[in-house]
Amino acid sequence: MRLLTHSALLLSMLSPLVLAKPVVADAPEVSIASQDAFFNQLKALCGKAFAGKIAIDNQGPGGMAGKPLTMHVRKCSDTELQIPFHVGDDASRTWIITKTGAGLSLKHDHRHKDGTYDESTMYGGHTVDAGWAQVQSFPADQYSKELFVSQGIPQSIGNTWQMYIYPEFFTYRLVREGREFRVDFDLTKEISTPAAPWGYKD
Repeated sequence: MRLLTHSALLLSMLSPLVLAKPVVADAPEVSIASQDAFFNQLKALCGKAFAGKIAIDNQGPGGMAGKPLTMHVRKCSDTELQIPFHVGDDASRTWIITKTGAGLSLKHDHRHKDGTYDESTMYGGHTVDAGWAQVQSFPADQYSKELFVSQGIPQSIGNTWQMYIYPEFFTYRLVREGREFRVDFDLTKEISTPAAPWGYKD
């Protein structure tokens, strides 16, 4: 009888804890003003496409030289932006920018024409500081570093991707020791939106 009474007492003490709504559910989203402003400026371009050109390639000319370059801010939510980067007829690349609660993440979604993932995909980085409303930097994350080593390109461990957005242009930039690559897109002139990138549907 004493054991039953003790168990009932424990249940009565635990019930409020079990039934209570988690405090986290009511917590506000972690947000940094400069990153929100950057994200929202890109989001404001949703549905639009713009032409770009290579501004710097210190190891070029590479495979993109002379080809039409297009960025398409294709799909947007409050927490994620999907931006395909078309290189001529090659629709294998999509930049994915995500609000993580601890900053912004940039991933490179690479697909084959049949929609399957490329061996080198989802590499990228995460912000480590507030950045600015116009500029955010994404140093390579651990997944990317391990991927680069496994693929025999350890020099890419030092990659930092940067994105700049101003009223007149958007820039995608890759830098590391001895390497710089930059594409500038003209935001003053919209162009026709391309078809969905490989692995995605309209």
